Amino acid sequence: MAVLEELDQLRDEALAALEKATTAEALEEVRIRYLGKKGKLKAAQKSLFAQASAEEKKELGKRFNPLQEELTAALEARKAELGTPDKQQEKPQPDITRPGRKPLFGSVHPLTQTIREVCEIFRSMGFDVAEGPEVEDEFHSFDALNIPPGHLARDPRDNFVTDDGHFFRSQTSTVQIRVMEHQPPPVRCVVPGRVYRPDTVDATHHFMFHQIEGLVVEEGITFRDLKFVLDEFLHAYYAGREFEWRLRPHFFPFTECSAEVDVRMKGSTKWLEMLGCGMVDPNVFDAVGIDSERYTGFAFGMGVERLTALKLDLPVGAGERGIRHFFENDLRFLRQF
Repeated sequence: MAVLEELDQLRDEALAALEKATTAEALEEVRIRYLGKKGKLKAAQKSLFAQASAEEKKELGKRFNPLQEELTAALEARKAELGTPDKQQEKPQPDITRPGRKPLFGSVHPLTQTIREVCEIFRSMGFDVAEGPEVEDEFHSFDALNIPPGHLARDPRDNFVTDDGHFFRSQTSTVQIRVMEHQPPPVRCVVPGRVYRPDTVDATHHFMFHQIEGLVVEEGITFRDLKFVLDEFLHAYYAGREFEWRLRPHFFPFTECSAEVDVRMKGSTKWLEMLGCGMVDPNVFDAVGIDSERYTGFAFGMGVERLTALKLDLPVGAGERGIRHFFENDLRFLRQF
């Protein structure tokens, strides 16, 4: 019977392979090749039964199980000859007298802590938190923000520009535009997120950083409301510390009038710039379809890295790592927070 001869050949081949194996690794390869779930013995069982006659199938059925038992016994005998240790014995046993390893716990990144804290302060004042895309079109990046054609802010050398003419946002003001497009006044929101500018990396600059911007649009909003909100925010953020703050005239295309906020801590003689702010320019309202004769509003924006550095008293002068600490993943720095 041809099928029985093939089975005998397989038996002889397997036994010869077991004899040739001289290491535990080689023996395991032979086991997988002949006795594994996808081994030659299983494959032969399927193929030989498929082509055997009724009489041959009876004989094959009598011989397969004994053959498997024979090869398994030969495998175990070969293991014993080679002195192959039991797998459980191969594993190194733990030394239960040694002290345990202290688990490492992660923590929230200091920038994330600041974003959460600032957003929570503004939530307590009735602000929503809004998010939006980091890659924007020209309208949301410039046109709607009252930045005219030819303005230096639109120069491709001062922006990250995609191949299809889109821009990596350089400020989260783009999300304020999207909020006003889809939500009629009253609007009261803050917008945290990453922004991108091709700046040279130093203690106070980076090509990627974080901003939190705020926007209020309602009837009858005045600069006095802006001052009140900023005062409430600063005293909440620097709770327990003595400081003074001031408004300094400035220029931003999307606000009129505009100002910057400086803070000076008690005992210091140096004023530090904190954020920019101002009353929303009517042209911005016109660009998003809000009646600039009926509604007024204010906006402000602050850098998260600057806020965090000032609160942590992180040195940001010449020769210092400054805000680069936040992006270098140096655990010696990050584990402090």
